[in-house]
Amino acid sequence: MEDNLIEILESFKYPVYRQGSMSGDDSYPATFFTFRNTESPDHAHYDNKDYGTSWFFSVYVYSSDPSLTYSLILDARTALKAAGWIVPSKGYDVDSDEATHTGRGIDIQYLETN
Repeated sequence: MEDNLIEILESFKYPVYRQGSMSGDDSYPATFFTFRNTESPDHAHYDNKDYGTSWFFSVYVYSSDPSLTYSLILDARTALKAAGWIVPSKGYDVDSDEATHTGRGIDIQYLETN
C-alpha cells in the first residue's frame, strides 16, 4: 500500500519523504509531502483467519506558500479518494520545524483484502 500512496503523492510533482527521513542538515524544499504508517492491523477475523489489512497513514504537506499548503492537501485528498482510499476529513494543521513553512495533514485508510 505504501507504494500506491507514494505513486499518488509523486503525481503532484513535489518531493515525497517518509516522516523523519530528512536529516537535520537537509534544507526543506519549497513544497513537499511526508507520510507515516500509523497502524496496519488485520481487517477482521472469521474462523481465526484474517481476511485483510486496514492500512492507516498520516499524510502531510509542508510549503513556504500557505495557500499551496491548503490547496495541495485538498488535491491530494481528492486523488486518494479516487484511488479507493478512505479520507474522512479535509485535514488539520501540523507543526513545522521551519518558520518559513506551514503544514497541513490528513489521516487516511485503505482496506486491503487477501
